[in-house]
Amino acid sequence: MDLQQMQERALAIAALYDRHNLAAGRGTWGPEQFMTGFVGDVGDLAKLVMAAEGRRGDQEGDVRDNLGHELADCLWSVLVLARHYDVDLVTEFQRMTDGIERYLESGRS
Repeated sequence: MDLQQMQERALAIAALYDRHNLAAGRGTWGPEQFMTGFVGDVGDLAKLVMAAEGRRGDQEGDVRDNLGHELADCLWSVLVLARHYDVDLVTEFQRMTDGIERYLESGRS
């Protein structure tokens, strides 16, 4: 699956959440709610990374499996937010990494 396909899948799931929330009498999510969910997922990811590195022992289940799930949760939020704000992630990733590469190869500190 390429990035475009992943983003389309993320948006399809977001649409399912909208239908689910509306059926339950709740509103749909906007960018603020997606961002809040993303922040929560990043917090969960941080705890799992700490557990994987032996810094926490309070995680239930397989830390590696849970780590993959949280990374995917975070990616899902990024893909949905990128579409909402019409951000081309491939272009922006290339621009960002090119800039870092130029900086690091320049020898500046």
